[in-house]
Amino acid sequence: MVAKVDFVKLVALSLLLFSAANGFAQNELRNTFFKDADAAKAAADAANAELLAPRSYEQGLKEYRDAESALERGRNIEFVRSNAADATTHFRTAADKAQLAKTALAQVMKSRQDAANAKAPELSAEIWQEAQRKFADAIRLLERGDLKGSKRRDIEATSLYRDAELVAIKAQYLSETRRLLADADRARVGRYAPITLGKAKQLLADAERELSENRYDTDLPRSLAQQANYEAKHAIYLSEVVRRVRDKKLTPEQLVLQWEQPMQAIAGVADAVPDMANGPDRLTRELVAYFEGQRNRLQSLEQEKAENEVRIADMEEELSALDERLGGATAERAALVQRLEAQARVKQQFEQIEKMFTSDEARVFREGNSIIMRLVGLSFDSGASQIKSANFDLLAKVEKAIDVFPRSEITIEGHTDSHGGDDFNQTLSQARAESVQQYMINAMRIPTYRLIATGYGETRPVASNETEAGRARNRRIDIVIKPNLEAT
Repeated sequence: MVAKVDFVKLVALSLLLFSAANGFAQNELRNTFFKDADAAKAAADAANAELLAPRSYEQGLKEYRDAESALERGRNIEFVRSNAADATTHFRTAADKAQLAKTALAQVMKSRQDAANAKAPELSAEIWQEAQRKFADAIRLLERGDLKGSKRRDIEATSLYRDAELVAIKAQYLSETRRLLADADRARVGRYAPITLGKAKQLLADAERELSENRYDTDLPRSLAQQANYEAKHAIYLSEVVRRVRDKKLTPEQLVLQWEQPMQAIAGVADAVPDMANGPDRLTRELVAYFEGQRNRLQSLEQEKAENEVRIADMEEELSALDERLGGATAERAALVQRLEAQARVKQQFEQIEKMFTSDEARVFREGNSIIMRLVGLSFDSGASQIKSANFDLLAKVEKAIDVFPRSEITIEGHTDSHGGDDFNQTLSQARAESVQQYMINAMRIPTYRLIATGYGETRPVASNETEAGRARNRRIDIVIKPNLEAT
């Protein structure tokens, strides 16, 4: 019995050793026969041959799998070697054809990627699928050597991908607006608020036109769509109010009194008398003036706070250092006092400049020792950089302000809103800054070495680009005066 058990163990051990030896031998054979095929397959994958040369790639993949299967089943070594060699040839052919396709089909591949980035497979599925079929035909014909046929399909696919991209972009930006307008039409809003609803529809049409003309500059279309959304919602609201008045659930007098209540509440906060005996115009002007004054006062307080913090920190640091020294303290304290006096003079001169301009001409504020004149009253024609004669009086005041700081360095900064292409806005802002610079050289006789003109395009907004008022504030020229403290 014991002898029989030992015999079984011996057989099992022999089988195990044979299996291990066979596996080792099989791995060695695979490394030998598949080395070139693996390298060729990796090169084909890197060239995206599965997409760009599918026929050759599929042939290589079939031979590769046949070789693997033959090796696993222990078939004739020459059969494995032949399959692996054929796979290598097909993969290399696929890689070469894929590289050719990358060059020949570069335009359609870019259009395909742009459409995919715009989510065209989900938002424009029908056109996307048709484009995919044309693209596959172009690849198939190119792989077969039919260059003319491939080019025709290339052009067709490119056009379809661009159509799919545009549809997808419009869906992303305009779907909400279209839904709102559809709701408004179902509710017959046009019967009760036709002016506001008409404005919403025109804004939607403008947004669609802008996207069609320049699909990659989406700032303006997005802004137009947002305005259209607002007008559509406003029209729906107004139609409900008009319906209530028409159905005599609300009298015109009650409506006006309701709309006066918010202004009365705001007037209470501003400590203004809510006098609307002759309408809201007078109270509106008072409230606008009040809040503009509050904004300017807040800006001044923030500037003063920042300046005081810097000044105190500098004084404490320098006085502490002076107290630790034994020699030269008196002279250094005197220099510190002189600098502080110079800073005080800059503050006085700033206040002098601030009084030169009305709120419609310029906003004047400080950043450290620099004085910034934001010329809100300086305007240019759309897309132009020429200074208009209407601005000469304002620029004369700018000259007087600059004269307050002799030998100062002056930077003219041009800024735009976000509408229009980035490159165009950058170029336009630079041209406008240089136009002001040239005016200062010619009309104000300011030496060139004191002037720097810089355009920042849309990169430094001071207000939201989503509103007309905000965009108007962002379209500006800032004059930055850096005083020479010794000259003051």
